[in-house]
Amino acid sequence: LRVYGPAESQRVVFGDVCPLLTSLLDGYNVCVMAYGQTGSGKSYTMLGPHSDDGPVLPLDPQSDLGIIPRTAEELFRLISENPSRSPKVEVSIVEVYNNDIFDLLAKDTVAAVSGVKREVMTAKDGRTEVALLASEAVGSASKLMELVRGGLQLRAKHPTLVHADSSRSHLIITVTLTTAACSDSTADQACSATLPREQTEAGRAGRSRRTSQGASAPQPVPGDPAGRAEQVQARLQLVDLAGSECIGVSGVTGSALRETACINRSLAALADVLGALSEHRSHVPYRNSRLTHLLQDCLGGDAKLLVILCISPSQRHLAQTLQGLGFGIRARQVQRGPARKRPPSSQTEGKRRPD
Repeated sequence: LRVYGPAESQRVVFGDVCPLLTSLLDGYNVCVMAYGQTGSGKSYTMLGPHSDDGPVLPLDPQSDLGIIPRTAEELFRLISENPSRSPKVEVSIVEVYNNDIFDLLAKDTVAAVSGVKREVMTAKDGRTEVALLASEAVGSASKLMELVRGGLQLRAKHPTLVHADSSRSHLIITVTLTTAACSDSTADQACSATLPREQTEAGRAGRSRRTSQGASAPQPVPGDPAGRAEQVQARLQLVDLAGSECIGVSGVTGSALRETACINRSLAALADVLGALSEHRSHVPYRNSRLTHLLQDCLGGDAKLLVILCISPSQRHLAQTLQGLGFGIRARQVQRGPARKRPPSSQTEGKRRPD
């Protein structure tokens, strides 16, 4: 738990995200999520200042760019330090708008303005995925951010009395990293090459402590008689949630009023899921919303999850601030056990089945 004051720089905030990128390269699933009311600074935290041209890379040391462009640059910096594992990076971008999922990278000229509607599916291994989701391979941070800029242009927005450029959908950027698996005998030499010596030694000590506390040890790489290279696939999800709203304050009407209702219901469903997880209930209501169904793996699975809570200092928004703090308390109370590395595989995913 850490509190950032209004004078804290974006660089300082990103400092808490950096270790998670190392975990991603080590084979862990990771999710970074920004939650808060409309106008509280979620999109600023995740993306940076609003600009029609979008984030520019490489970063200036004093830049106000947010977590997503900084993540893109840091990820490819880490990858460049150990190219021997043949890393492959793929990106997909969706928005959850009015409880529907839209693919913002789909190449469909008929639906080029709003994206293509998709459904959540369950893969053979039990993971939740979006059926027929478009993804693109990227080889640089600038290419990744180019895709993000294109997706942002399609994201649903509507002005309100609280925010002139209010996002009306939840934005989810998924970065899938596929790397060659390291065998147990070479894990320390090859896999730890992405970090400086002092960080590597600290990481080994941390892994030793986690193992002694019951964490899952890395799984051995099985032999492959066909001679195919074993691979590890890990996912990074960057989530810019739509803001919760008080209708009386935001002044929305018509279609915007429906958007607000859908946003608030989906955020309430997210809070319900966290509440069920924190209380260890036998049933967790993931499917009460497409947002929670889509994020099921990172909420209740074995991913490393970081929630950034954005609140307003204004007395006018006290009720929404208290609601946001309540959400943060629920998130802090969730005890899911240790995160686990994705096991290596030499086979493609099985066929997916609809829920």
